[in-house]
Amino acid sequence: MGRIITIVNQKGGVGKTTTSINLASALAIYEKKTLLIDFDPQGNATSGIGLEKESPNIYEVLIGKASIKDVIHQSAFLKDLFIVPASIDLSGAEIELVKEYSREYKLKTALEEVKDDFEFILIDCPPSLGLLTVNALSACSDVIIPIQCEYFALEGVSQLITTIRLLKKGLNPDLNIMGILLTLFDRRLNLSNQVAKEVRRYFQEMVFETIIHRSVKLSEAPGFGKSIFHYDIKSPGSKSYFNLAKEVMER
Repeated sequence: MGRIITIVNQKGGVGKTTTSINLASALAIYEKKTLLIDFDPQGNATSGIGLEKESPNIYEVLIGKASIKDVIHQSAFLKDLFIVPASIDLSGAEIELVKEYSREYKLKTALEEVKDDFEFILIDCPPSLGLLTVNALSACSDVIIPIQCEYFALEGVSQLITTIRLLKKGLNPDLNIMGILLTLFDRRLNLSNQVAKEVRRYFQEMVFETIIHRSVKLSEAPGFGKSIFHYDIKSPGSKSYFNLAKEVMER
C-alpha cells in the first residue's frame, strides 16, 4: 500500500501547492509511482502541473458520480506522475456532504480503489480546516506542514497540530505528522533566520532538514504549467525539492 501524505496548513501563501507539485514531481523522478490529488477548489495544483480545470474531477468522485480511476491523468512530463484535478465545483462539496453518512471518509473510501497502485499519494489541501481538509486528514497516513519563514509563522500551527491530534483520536488513529517544512526562507533577512531558529527550537526533530528558499523561479514555474524540474532544473529550488523527496523517502 502506498503512503498517503496530506500537505496542509490553514494559512494561505505558505507554499502548500508549490510543495505538492514539486515534491510529487521529485518522487516521480526518483521512479516512485506518485499520485497528486488537487483537493483545493482553486485548482492551482491542477493548472500548475499543466492540466485544465475540467470535469470530471475530484468533485465528482466525492459526490459519487465518478470513480477515482476515471479522473486520474498521467503527467505530460513524467511517466511515474499522475494527477487528479480539481475545479471551483469542489467548493460546493462541503455543503453537499454535510448531510451525508460518513462524510469525513469520502476521500478515504475513494482511495481504497487505487491506494495499492501507487507508492506515494500526495493531497494538496485548501487553506482551511473545513470538511475537505478533514477528509484529507482522515484518508492519509502522514502530514507535512509547510511554515513560511515570516512574521506570525507559528500562529495557527499549534491549533492545526491540536486538530490533527483530535482527528487521530476520533477519526484516524494512523495519522502521523511526518514533518514541518520551512518555506519562503530568505537568508539575507534576520527575520527569516530568527523564525527558522525558533521553529527548530520549538518543534525540534519534527522539522525537515531541507529548507525551501524564496525563489522567483519557484513562483514562475506554475504559470507555465511546469514543476521546477521542467522549468529550471539548475535552480536552487530544484535542488531543495530533490533533497526534500529524499527525506520523505527516508522517514
